[in-house]
Amino acid sequence: MRRRTLRGAVAIMALTTAALIGTAGSALACHSDDNRPHPTPGTATPCAKGTDLKQSDVDFKVVKNRLNISKVHEGVTVTRIVVVGGDDGFNDYTPGAKGLEKTAPWNDLRAPFSRNGHQADIDHWYLCGKKTDKPTETTKPPTTKPTETTKPSAPASSETVAPTSTTAPAVVPAGNESGTGGGLANTGFDNMWLVWIAALLILGGGGLLALLKFRRKASE
Repeated sequence: MRRRTLRGAVAIMALTTAALIGTAGSALACHSDDNRPHPTPGTATPCAKGTDLKQSDVDFKVVKNRLNISKVHEGVTVTRIVVVGGDDGFNDYTPGAKGLEKTAPWNDLRAPFSRNGHQADIDHWYLCGKKTDKPTETTKPPTTKPTETTKPSAPASSETVAPTSTTAPAVVPAGNESGTGGGLANTGFDNMWLVWIAALLILGGGGLLALLKFRRKASE
């Protein structure tokens, strides 16, 4: 039993030592003379879902294996810069951490060293962060001035004009100025006696008829 236990312990120690040696070898294989990034062995990890940006979201230049980001476009926030190169590894930069400025410009970003100890070329690089859409400008409706209403013109004079009478005075017929009436001219002849004679004749005739009627009844 003791021999088996001893053999098991030795096997575990051997495996642990091999793992440590492998990790140390990997760590030594991925290092950088830039103290701002985090040199990481292995394949570069992608951005979290929905946080990947495009290189066109920034203004940049690559000069002599150095990445220089001079400007970040409006509405873009960079939270991670990954520079891949060398045998096996990448430099992981975080704006605002380990001495890297929080906002652009970011200069002299580079890949880690190769295993031979030489500075590796930049294979590719990418950005992580977020982007906010620019607010759309709403078109304001044109302001229209109210149309001026024409005021009614006041009368020239406030004095009321009395209506003129259209009735003309009666015209006295010519030749009837005496007021005797009639359409005939006044010749100066007085005819009233004829009226009296006619009246007497009428009365006399009426009396005569009454007398005759009375006699007729008496004779019967």
